[in-house]
Amino acid sequence: MTNGAVFSSDIKQRKDRHLHICLESDVQSDLSNGFERYRLIPNAAPEADFSTFLSPRTFLGREISFPLLISSMTGGTARGALINRHLCIAAEARRVGLALGSLRVYSETNDFDPLSEIRRSAPTVPILANIGAVQLNAGMNIEDILALVDSISADGLIFHFNPLQELIQPGGDRDFRNIFVKLAKIRERIPVPLIAKEVGFGFSVETVRKLIEVGFDWVDVAGAGGTSWAKVEMFVRGDDPTDSVYAPFGSFGLPTADCVAAIHEAFPTLPLIASGGIRDGVEIRKAELLGARLSGVALPFLAPALESPDAVCALIDRLAVQYRSACFVSSGIEKISISG
Repeated sequence: MTNGAVFSSDIKQRKDRHLHICLESDVQSDLSNGFERYRLIPNAAPEADFSTFLSPRTFLGREISFPLLISSMTGGTARGALINRHLCIAAEARRVGLALGSLRVYSETNDFDPLSEIRRSAPTVPILANIGAVQLNAGMNIEDILALVDSISADGLIFHFNPLQELIQPGGDRDFRNIFVKLAKIRERIPVPLIAKEVGFGFSVETVRKLIEVGFDWVDVAGAGGTSWAKVEMFVRGDDPTDSVYAPFGSFGLPTADCVAAIHEAFPTLPLIASGGIRDGVEIRKAELLGARLSGVALPFLAPALESPDAVCALIDRLAVQYRSACFVSSGIEKISISG
């Protein structure tokens, strides 16, 4: 086995381990997503017929039924391929967007054939490719990136930013030098919109300013309140997350609601995706009123995606009913104080 094949095998094993940990262990952030600090303002006279209420909208030029993005989960393993297959079929059936997990392993092996099924299974909905920004310092070049985008006819490309995860991860990539310089240089050659995504700790306004300057079109805030990748990597290390040297990072990050509100206030025209602990359609509505155009949901889809496309569709339908109902009976949002 070549060094490249060994490296690819190591990545696949780690990604499978991630899936197992997310399914079997408590990896919830010690922070809330912050949406409990906001309440919807009731609209007792909506003057609309719920049966015809709300129309489809577009995301990256493709029609979607409501502002849901199935967020990144998998990373190029056999189990991940099954999950992606079920997610693609369901996303197409219910007309929602789908963000793939990291596609790094396909670039490492130079084998893009497994990705061709993704667009065949979901020909009309938005699909996002995804790679780690730090990989620009680990040998990935523009040709690799373009090959990944082309392999799935991606409508957009996510660069995810995950310094804390890489720091805790055994053998993680920790050299983030000159990332913005490199992103700025390759931006003109990437033919699709760029989406910057954190992985569960949130972006500050200052970081988003830099992302805009180098040419990002969208930002997925991916704030704290959902899956903590610090905890996931503690489990990978064999640590007890309550006793690990990294245990204090179980409460690290900016809550999702706070990220959306602050970034939207600073950059009101910047398209935002809210993700990080969003678990129901009411929170999707809250995120929308705070300034997000879409909401991303990941972990709740993991178990259904291992089961069947129908199970994924059932969860999408549940979120859609909750979201549409929340829209029908609310006219705005307000922040509330919560006494401790």
